Amino acid sequence: MSSEHHPPNQPTLLSFPSIDDLVQQLRRFVLKLQNDSVEKRGRFAVAVSGGSHLSMLSRALLEPRNDGTREDTPQFAKWHIFFADERVVPLDNEDSNYRQLKDQLLDKIPAELGAPNVYPIDADLVNDEEELVDNYEKSLIREFVCGDARFPVFDLILLGCGHDGHTCGLFPDHEVLIEEDRWVCPVSDLPHPLHKCITLTYPVLNHAQSIVVVATGAKQKDTIKAIFDSPHCGLPAARVRPVFPGVITWFTDHSAVEGVAFPRTDVPQL
Repeated sequence: MSSEHHPPNQPTLLSFPSIDDLVQQLRRFVLKLQNDSVEKRGRFAVAVSGGSHLSMLSRALLEPRNDGTREDTPQFAKWHIFFADERVVPLDNEDSNYRQLKDQLLDKIPAELGAPNVYPIDADLVNDEEELVDNYEKSLIREFVCGDARFPVFDLILLGCGHDGHTCGLFPDHEVLIEEDRWVCPVSDLPHPLHKCITLTYPVLNHAQSIVVVATGAKQKDTIKAIFDSPHCGLPAARVRPVFPGVITWFTDHSAVEGVAFPRTDVPQL
């Protein structure tokens, strides 16, 4: 049955007593997705955003393991990494999400694990935002065989959540929130001093097989409570709801979900 006939799946809210516990379970979760995707399609298509959650992903994937099993080993040569959002800056700029990924993960991957295929923006186009967006959308078109599908289907999209409820380049009350056709959009006129950025749109996010949102710390609790206990709050992160058969899983710590009534899993069985 077409995904358009299914309502969005309910999110799963996971809560951990510590960041160490979260990182351990995030590794298990991501590697299971990797293994399933590589077995079915021979590749693992991922989109990442910038922020503290990217550092947690990097830590999770780089932590040494003693068992050495294939199931618990990143197969980085099979990874195809795109960006859910990116600042419109040169790639070596300290605000670049590509640079964050390079510094925290790519440069630290042991050679025996292979090198991911990474798809950054074309830094030569940072002075022409529309051409930059079109170029990045074309890179998605080249790498995804969509068939009859209107949008690419990522195996995993990893996101964070800001205190204002924004996620990737989707900010409250911005016109890009109502985009229904484009895969990638420029974002400017932001409510706080950030560089211009480009972002994947809701149709792309919500066609993913799996979305992980990482949000930790007591400063997040009001935002997370609004997202989970007031589902019509309208915050951008609350509107990330993959259509069937996609799923969305929130990785939080206990302090971030204090006072949240939505059912959560404190000890996940992954």
